[in-house]
Amino acid sequence: MAALVRPTGAPRPNNSNTNAPPPPNYSPNNAQRDPDSLAGNMQNLNLNRQPSMPNSASRPSLIGQAPPFHSSAPPAGAPIAPPPFSRPGPPPAALARPAAPRSGSPQPTLSPATTPVRSTGPPVGQPLSFVSRPPPGSFPPVGGVAPASGPPPGPFHTSGLPSGPVSVPPPASGPRPGPGSFPLGNGQSMPPTTAPGRLMSNGPPVFGSGAMLGGPRFPPSGNAPQPPFGHPPTVATATGPPRTPTMHSMLGTPAVSAPPGPVQQAPPFSAVPPFSAAPPFSAAPPSMQAPPVSPYGSQTWPMQQGQSPRMFGMPPPPLPNQSMATISPAVGQTGSPLTGSSKIDPNQIPRPVPGSSVLIHETRQGNQANPPPPATSDYIVRDNGNCSPRYMRCTINQIPCTADLLTTSGMPLALLVEPFALPHPDEEPIQVVDFGESGPVRCSRCKGYINPFMKFIDQGRKFICNLCGFTDETPHDYHCNLGPDGRRRDADERPELCRGTVEFVASREYMVRDPMPAVYFFLIDVSMNAIQTGATAAACSAISQVIADLPEGPRTMVGVATFDATIHFYNLKRALQQPLMLIVPDVQDVYTPLETDVVVQLSECRQHLEQLLESIPTMFQNSKTAESAFGAAIKAAFLAMKSTGGKLLVFQSVLASTGIGALSAREAEGRANISSAEKEAHKLLQPADKTLKAMAIELAEFQVCVDLFITTQSYIDIASISVIPRTTGGQVYYYYPFSAVSDPAKLYNDLRWNVTRPQGFEGVMRVRCSQGIQVQEYHGSFCKRIPTDVDVPGIDSDKTIMVTLKHDDKLQDGSECGFQCALLYTTVYGQRRIRVTTLSLPCTSMLSNLFRAADLDTQFACFMKQAANEIPSSALLRVREQVTNLCISSLLSYRKFCATVSSSGQLILPEALKLLPLYTLALIKSTGLRSDGKIDERSFWINHVSSLSVPLAVPLVYPRMVAIHDLESKKEGDESPFPPVIPLSSEHVSDAGIYLLENGDDCLIYIGNSVDPGILQQLFGISSANELPTQFVLQQYDNPLSKKLNDVVNEIRRQRCSYLRLKLCRKGDPSGALFLSCLVEDQSPNGPSYVEFLVHVHRQIQMKMVS
Repeated sequence: MAALVRPTGAPRPNNSNTNAPPPPNYSPNNAQRDPDSLAGNMQNLNLNRQPSMPNSASRPSLIGQAPPFHSSAPPAGAPIAPPPFSRPGPPPAALARPAAPRSGSPQPTLSPATTPVRSTGPPVGQPLSFVSRPPPGSFPPVGGVAPASGPPPGPFHTSGLPSGPVSVPPPASGPRPGPGSFPLGNGQSMPPTTAPGRLMSNGPPVFGSGAMLGGPRFPPSGNAPQPPFGHPPTVATATGPPRTPTMHSMLGTPAVSAPPGPVQQAPPFSAVPPFSAAPPFSAAPPSMQAPPVSPYGSQTWPMQQGQSPRMFGMPPPPLPNQSMATISPAVGQTGSPLTGSSKIDPNQIPRPVPGSSVLIHETRQGNQANPPPPATSDYIVRDNGNCSPRYMRCTINQIPCTADLLTTSGMPLALLVEPFALPHPDEEPIQVVDFGESGPVRCSRCKGYINPFMKFIDQGRKFICNLCGFTDETPHDYHCNLGPDGRRRDADERPELCRGTVEFVASREYMVRDPMPAVYFFLIDVSMNAIQTGATAAACSAISQVIADLPEGPRTMVGVATFDATIHFYNLKRALQQPLMLIVPDVQDVYTPLETDVVVQLSECRQHLEQLLESIPTMFQNSKTAESAFGAAIKAAFLAMKSTGGKLLVFQSVLASTGIGALSAREAEGRANISSAEKEAHKLLQPADKTLKAMAIELAEFQVCVDLFITTQSYIDIASISVIPRTTGGQVYYYYPFSAVSDPAKLYNDLRWNVTRPQGFEGVMRVRCSQGIQVQEYHGSFCKRIPTDVDVPGIDSDKTIMVTLKHDDKLQDGSECGFQCALLYTTVYGQRRIRVTTLSLPCTSMLSNLFRAADLDTQFACFMKQAANEIPSSALLRVREQVTNLCISSLLSYRKFCATVSSSGQLILPEALKLLPLYTLALIKSTGLRSDGKIDERSFWINHVSSLSVPLAVPLVYPRMVAIHDLESKKEGDESPFPPVIPLSSEHVSDAGIYLLENGDDCLIYIGNSVDPGILQQLFGISSANELPTQFVLQQYDNPLSKKLNDVVNEIRRQRCSYLRLKLCRKGDPSGALFLSCLVEDQSPNGPSYVEFLVHVHRQIQMKMVS
């Protein structure tokens, strides 16, 4: 009989108890509800603490004040407050970081949101959800993109697009920041000033309740509404004077400069319902037509009142039809076209608008699936049988019955799975269910796990699998009679029968060996460049502070090594008076000395570890060794960790130039090609050779996950070295150009979040589908060694895996199609768990229903990942053309088959996809697809996007911009720290203003040439834009305007769960050009303006309609 594990609710004990046994039923996502967890308590966040350098006497306090945060654990009994966001970054006050408790056994909880530990692998001898993994070396693993079976599909697979050939390889995956669990300190490493009473460092954020574009995965503390926006793309300074690009040069299609004449008149952007029924997905209320000037905000779908759902598939009631948006020529107030106007009115085109309230999303109502809210909106999920859209989203929320229908639609069919996504703090935690030694109930044919959509028959003695249709006998000790509605009488009491996401405690049969300990090995570059730029000191400082955040107990082990042209290990045994250095000079055939003494229990070496980290920068301060044996150092560290597996955290500052996997500065030879966008330039985005890839596969086989922190000021060949994190489930962090003044704070916050976010080790994941649909490919950060499963040595709350789907049979109209993702993993406390996420969606044979049920954010995230995967193997011009064709293809299908007869002069957009042209244009102008960026920046973008989550996809290419020069002029009663969001167009940027633009990773502050000197003095302590510092650390001055700016920055960091890098930009210099290149609605050398792009899309649709 399954036993539901109940949380004890007891506060975590203090740090003194280092030998407490691991919690019996620890669940990673639940850790965030621990009062002592890092994201849970603002005192532990140290949002603005300045990390001290290792060789300094003590951590500097905030300027002129005592430090507002302390690193000790809160006292027992401290209130538990879950974190309100899902990515790393400063959590709001009273937020509990989802990190594992530092000491003692963490409390058992119902939710599976605990920090996962390494999984031990599938059980031997049983075809469980995961087939037993072959021993290392038995299969050649394939990382990055892994076809599920059969030949890999063509790149950019969108189920057949009517608009011409598109061949793009599957996307790669990259990291994404997690919930607010770090301390944010943005004023770190800054010398104290002389006016302590007047000048303060950017202190703990005051988290307001204002809405925020591209909002966090969960809303701010309190019921603060957040706008559905996104973060801007990483941008590179445009080179040369702006030119007027033709549509052909930018998009690879016939040139279109401007509309040839007035478009036929029609109401601007009217929402025209093509059918009679009310659109369930339109922004307008049911049975109402949207106003002529549509707000283009996030869609809100009416909740349907009805009886409690019966979980097995019954046909949902027909959905009402959907409205569409039409774009017409600019019109006057009377509605007639303006005389002589041949342009679209820029004020009437679709743009994202922040939401004003928190949505409550019931995943199912009235026995049918509710379409999810936009991923960038602020919502609270009530799991009624379907999983939360945070864990799994589909590109279309109704499944086409045939492959032909999907091909006709021009839309992709894929799932984006994020098993450890952080929930909203007001959502119920994932519940942990223990079936004992018998393990969870499963289908004997397809091995699908018990879920709300399996139908019990014959008085509960049998059940029918919703995935394969097989009828199984119900285990005797799991039997229960059925009620009048056909459901088991205990269905609402069993999480596995009424919740879309549950976590099962894995029995012995799921383990091929005992769970492994949590191992953290730090590998630090001490070459001359790293020492001189301060990168080594910053890394040692960050590590020394983060040691306190590692899970306490005898299962936590650590190791440290440094490297330049040789490798230096350190014996940290307590018996020694001080750490002992052990040098490995051979970087071609490396080895690990005294293996057992290199990785030791944290509880035994804490003092030696702190002493070592403080002395490393001094030990190597006179080093003249410029070379770096990066590959050899990783190989040596791997040998030390081979018997256990674990996390390898590498801090690298220069190009790997010697030893195994040595690289050359190939950027120089390709610089000319890149600047002119030559056809062969993309080859520099591919790994230089296969050495590091082979090493990465070996690392993955032995469950070693590598995270790479790149603190550099020069080319480092990310294309070659990023293959290691991508294959092992790790992440790349890129600090370029590294600044010892402003970057140590971000490095510390990133590292802290990395080790404390919900995560698991040694994972194996498989997605199962109902009959008629099958998995085509997996895309993301993993290693694939058998056809049906992906191995993830490390997986965390910042990792998303894209699963493309295809038809293998016809589905029945009115039935439901099920999808189930099962992740077997080990928590940091050594417990095997199976996280099962189930989604059941209706099938339809009507094309109009597909467009009504389209999920814009998810589809766009798929387009981004597909484009990122194609960039290294295709010319940029071709990839831009393919991205444009993907947009045109679905809009053409809607115009041709679903829209009502209307003037050919109108561009008609389906309501659910009305922002697709804008996002497509933003993608074309992003760092990854522009021709003027640096090689490493583009490589990092590709790697980052490959595992990026849906809520962060749009913000990455379409940033949020606000004016900060008039923060004090807000309306009364508006508690949000944010001023109104401004469209990304230079028309809205005044030379007398100051603007903040952020994309979730970087934050640009643009200062015009005519700004009031008084405002500059209040905000930055300078009287002229000419005095702007090159390296900027935000400070809080003693005036209301400065305080409000700090509140805005801290709120962004909290919502984005990321410590943003701040950069000041001034008009007329390269930093100003960097800012202007982010204004994606303007015409630029990187692409047409938004209006021109809409005209181009319209022309292409017209041409295809005629042909």
